[in-house]
Amino acid sequence: MKKLKIGDLEKLRDKVKRTAEVREGKCKAKITVHMGTCGIAAGARDIMAALMDGIERKKIKDVIVTTSGCAGLCSREPMVTVEVVGKPPVKYVDLTVEKIKKIVNSHIEKGLIVKECALAIGSERTH
Repeated sequence: MKKLKIGDLEKLRDKVKRTAEVREGKCKAKITVHMGTCGIAAGARDIMAALMDGIERKKIKDVIVTTSGCAGLCSREPMVTVEVVGKPPVKYVDLTVEKIKKIVNSHIEKGLIVKECALAIGSERTH
């Protein structure tokens, strides 16, 4: 087993802290990249890499990025769901690296939904 270094422990601590902040409502958004086998085959790994790169380059600190399995719309992969506190979730479909960059610039950074990439705005659940 690989020995942990102080830097590894710091990264783990920061990851746990970010997860706790989302649960406590301290983050403004949660971004879920759908990474089922269909999503991965359609390019979800490239979408995740571009998303993480965009967040890092813009130094956006108040979001959490997570993954999930298949959302049931395999033909519309790769997909991302953006949930901003106090706003309805938005499911983005048929993504490319260029489209996810636009989503980072518009929705995640400025709060403006990228309608041409959105399949649905709002939750499919009834409360």
